[in-house]
Amino acid sequence: MTIEVETPAVGGLELVVARLAEWQVDGGAVQLHPGDLGWFWRYGAEQTAAAVRTWARDGELLAVGMLDEPDLLRVAIAPGAQEDEELARRIAADVADPAAGVLVEGKVYLETPNDSRVRDLLFVAGWELDDPWQPLERDLAEPVEDSGLAVEIVTAETAAVRVGVQRASFDGSTFSEERWHAMAGGTPYARARCLIGRDAAGEAVGAITVWSAGKGRPGLIEPLGVHRNHRGHGYGRAMTLAGAAALRELGASRAQVLTPCFNEGAIATYRSAGFELLPQRRDQYRKA
Repeated sequence: MTIEVETPAVGGLELVVARLAEWQVDGGAVQLHPGDLGWFWRYGAEQTAAAVRTWARDGELLAVGMLDEPDLLRVAIAPGAQEDEELARRIAADVADPAAGVLVEGKVYLETPNDSRVRDLLFVAGWELDDPWQPLERDLAEPVEDSGLAVEIVTAETAAVRVGVQRASFDGSTFSEERWHAMAGGTPYARARCLIGRDAAGEAVGAITVWSAGKGRPGLIEPLGVHRNHRGHGYGRAMTLAGAAALRELGASRAQVLTPCFNEGAIATYRSAGFELLPQRRDQYRKA
């Protein structure tokens, strides 16, 4: 059967999230996670659907892409389809042709699993490697040590506190209470948890959102932030531990996170919380 590429309607996102969850497996490729879609959902269901591209054959989803930006597509591929020649050729053709409605003209970026066939085809077509990213993970088979902070689950009533920490953690953040509620109303958030951590004085010093893909599957940290006025006290490590513990409670087998390799501070924080380095990932890009 011919492979078809589509942009799903809002009603189709539930299936997309379900398939992305199924494709998260221990020892498998670190790739687009339902939590990535969940974090994007802060912009609303309609904008999330508009950012998704799916590739299917005979009604079966084989790959899901999410446009983090108009020039950056992150693609997850079903574990049994990463070497599928027909699928790889279709994805390669679609991302190379702006008329296909997948990526815009000019310089563009594509994230796919490290060992997927589509990467080979794009290298042949002249695509190049971008700067490296570092995935890390922690096994959650054993209980996670206490964070040392007073940690609470964010609710609608405390969303403003969660938003405040986010905006104080990332310069230029556009997070808002409206966007928190949009995210919390999304399909992926049914298996997610937002946490804030407070110091001994009761001040909110850090926040984290974690996303489960279901029992026995790797979960995702996205994002983690420490208030700019409270840095240098180990709160990044503490919030990472709290997030890992929450993922374990949600049934995740592992906690995973991804950060640019140049962010040595973030890598050190995750390592201090028991995370181990995984093989680096590098997007491919096509010059303008």
